[in-house]
Amino acid sequence: MSLPDDKFADLRVRLISGAVIAVVGLGAVWFGGAFFLSFLAIVSGILVWELVRMLGAAQNHALILGAGAAIGFVVARLLPTGLGLPFLLLPAIAGLALLGRQRTLYLVFCAMIVIATYGLSILRDDFGFKWMLWLALVVIATDVCGYFAGRLIGGRKIWPQVSPKKTWSGTAGGWIAAGLVGLVYMGVDGVGVEVIGISIALSMASQMGDIAESALKRKMGVKDSSTLIPGHGGVFDRFDGVLGASVFLLLVEQLVDFPPLLNVLG
Repeated sequence: MSLPDDKFADLRVRLISGAVIAVVGLGAVWFGGAFFLSFLAIVSGILVWELVRMLGAAQNHALILGAGAAIGFVVARLLPTGLGLPFLLLPAIAGLALLGRQRTLYLVFCAMIVIATYGLSILRDDFGFKWMLWLALVVIATDVCGYFAGRLIGGRKIWPQVSPKKTWSGTAGGWIAAGLVGLVYMGVDGVGVEVIGISIALSMASQMGDIAESALKRKMGVKDSSTLIPGHGGVFDRFDGVLGASVFLLLVEQLVDFPPLLNVLG
């Protein structure tokens, strides 16, 4: 049975753009060090710039706060942790002086952006490429399988007022795909079954980040965070799931042993 063309009208552009983003992102993760730090600084700056523009602020304010987020992130990572953290959050506080409206939304989302990017850099330093790849695979599997499951199966919408295209079938498809990524990672030496549950929870956090950004765009009356990425809109539209997953993973690391290793008796 043939499928209606409009269901997959944007698929080719999305795949090409997504592949380019994946290659650049994973390349930065692979090289690590200053290369990954620079990549995250640029992403952080663009995300805050897009956020400020979505909130209706002037271009110069968006550029100032975006540059401040990028610089603050770099300073926070180069200084000892206790000394660097104030610089990480400074751009969020500075927005109160520059923005005339939507300050609460800016505080919440800017804080999420800078904390998430900081968390990604910590994950790379502490656990290496293998676990950064795991996080990326969980988010990508959630997005890709959710896309196909939602369009092939369809069904009830998860929250049509905020995200009219997202269905419960696509949401569940993302969970299953993330669980399979976790199952594959059980083949890594010493990794226990808990990685499956953590992967599914990370998928949920990724979807929450996606929905939160959709709610923001709906409130501000914009379709995309910007037009920087063909088929995806802006950088925020592509990285919203990564942000949600990164923030959640920072919490997970405090609650459970990570990476989740097998319990060895004796």
